[in-house]
Amino acid sequence: MNSNLTMQLMGEFFGTIILVLLGDGVCAGVNLKKSKAEGSGWVVISFGWGFAVTFGVFCVSWLCPGHFNPAVSLGMAIANKLPWSSVLPYFVAQIAGGFIGGILVWLTYYPHWAETTDKGGILGSFATEPAIRSYGWNFFTEMIATFVLVYGLLGLTNIKLAPGLNPLLAGFLITAICLSLGGPTGIAINPARDLGPRLAHQFMPIANKGDSDWAYSWVPVFGPFLGGTLAALLFNLLS
Repeated sequence: MNSNLTMQLMGEFFGTIILVLLGDGVCAGVNLKKSKAEGSGWVVISFGWGFAVTFGVFCVSWLCPGHFNPAVSLGMAIANKLPWSSVLPYFVAQIAGGFIGGILVWLTYYPHWAETTDKGGILGSFATEPAIRSYGWNFFTEMIATFVLVYGLLGLTNIKLAPGLNPLLAGFLITAICLSLGGPTGIAINPARDLGPRLAHQFMPIANKGDSDWAYSWVPVFGPFLGGTLAALLFNLLS
């Protein structure tokens, strides 16, 4: 593995940790009992995730492109903006970062899990779950939302922007997607953001936790992959 790719993987790993720590951190703050943010609602979560993306990228912008998302990395490769040889290593680094980020959320809110009896709220502090379980429609929601994400990010690559503006616009895009499309599924739009913390939920001794809902786990993985692929193919067609 060359040193340049090693640095990129370190950036994707650390950046995904920051993303999940801040993103799942706001979910935990809203969901868990006796948190000062308890009950703050979806608007707070949406802005929290948008800021998490922005500052995650700023933290590692000199190391890597700041994808933190296998669906984005796949889309970038299809659009010839990332070497195909980097795709699988990026996936591994991103999912590992999501796992560590989930552990850090658990430790940060450690006393609050024992105070919370809502198993759905506990799982929702790590991974996504649908408001209405309908696998086909849940899959479509994740697909279309990730399509918007990846196409929007690819669009940003074709625009001359002032230095440092790209991460801010990416954060605005995430916030808009969460606010507009997040109601049905809690919106993963990122396999690493869902799978990594779901693994942390599975393996960590979290007080009062229930099932990790592996029956649903394929939706926030394959829905985003398909959405990102379709977005990149359309981008190539129109470019």
